[in-house]
Amino acid sequence: MGKPRIVIMGAGLGGSIAAFEIKDAVGDRADVTVVSQGDVFHFVPSNPWVAVGWRTRDAIEVALPPVYRKRRIDFNGVGVRRVHPDQNRLELNDGSELSYDYLVIATGPELAFDEIPGLGPNGGHTQSICHVDHAEAANKAFERFTETLGPIVVGAVQGASCFGPAYEFAMILDTELRRRRLRDRAPMTFVTPEPYIGHLGLDGVGDTKSLLESEMRDRHIKWITNARVSSTEPGMMHVEEVAEDGSVKAKHDLPFAYSMMLPAFRGVEAVRGIEGLTNPRGFIVVDKQQRNPAFPNVFALGVCVAIAPTGPTPVPAGVPKTGFMIESMVSAVAANLRQLLEGATPTNEATWNAICLADFGDGGVAFVAQPQIPPRNINWSSSGKWVHLAKVGFEKYFIGKVRRGESEPFYEKLALEVMGIPKLKG
Repeated sequence: MGKPRIVIMGAGLGGSIAAFEIKDAVGDRADVTVVSQGDVFHFVPSNPWVAVGWRTRDAIEVALPPVYRKRRIDFNGVGVRRVHPDQNRLELNDGSELSYDYLVIATGPELAFDEIPGLGPNGGHTQSICHVDHAEAANKAFERFTETLGPIVVGAVQGASCFGPAYEFAMILDTELRRRRLRDRAPMTFVTPEPYIGHLGLDGVGDTKSLLESEMRDRHIKWITNARVSSTEPGMMHVEEVAEDGSVKAKHDLPFAYSMMLPAFRGVEAVRGIEGLTNPRGFIVVDKQQRNPAFPNVFALGVCVAIAPTGPTPVPAGVPKTGFMIESMVSAVAANLRQLLEGATPTNEATWNAICLADFGDGGVAFVAQPQIPPRNINWSSSGKWVHLAKVGFEKYFIGKVRRGESEPFYEKLALEVMGIPKLKG
């Protein structure tokens, strides 16, 4: 009888690090395999910089096969067509199959551009920074825009759950246009389903409301909250502003010469509609140990995990899964797999603490929420030029971590312990 096989589905921010940490945790007691759509890691938080030409694609890419070979982790880049959890197997895109003893789903989301007519870069009329391909297209569109100029509309649509990059991109656009002395010919409006600026899907963190409102006033960015985008056509976005009781308070026809709108997310097609595994949006249902209740040999981490909103809002606004929160899920999954291989019951819970650095090009806002969902033990936010420098440093650090095949170097663990920000409870 061979060793158990642990398969990790996805190699993005969560899956790439999960492979290293799980391998460290289980050693030679199990074989570890990663299945991903493509064989290149992209550092998604740098996409806003790619979209304005501050980074090239090459600078934020890592070729994964040599890294995994070095770590003695098997890799397959063809992607998964369908998960069959009742049979412990994956149906791959090339028609082959892969069986597993334990499955870790870390796919990230599918981008639901199709839910709003005219949304998105593929056949739609708005740009995106969710994928490096989109960011490159957004950069080409931005350079064309600077030749003609006009109004800008930036933000997120109803059901979105990742608001930080929308704020980042609005501020980065402002910074870049000011550097080019073009900002005076590009009025900007920020459109968001959040009930107030700085809500972030988290009911705010520290003083994010005041910090972000002040930042937007200083940069002459207008905003519409409780916004529901009904449709987009070339050069025009139709937005409904919703009142507290859910009625339409006002309708806005927003002209634009350039727009970037973050879409709502849903689970990837490979898992959607599997009873017991996912919720109606296709996100993976997990317990406190990151384990699916219906299929206990299936774990999930990252953006593909189902998390309930912090509370009702007039327009649907999801909960973000920030980088550190994802890394805490990674640590819990790795520790629980080790316990299972040792014949023990999994007991490790992720802290779901949030640490976020939102870069604005010439400054930024940072926040720490412990835990991410209120009520919290720590609820802190700050702003300043140091945030931009910290984000640049983190980018270099994380990409280097992936290139080296490391999950958590000792100095990272030590720094987090000193700051009192653990990844696991207890």
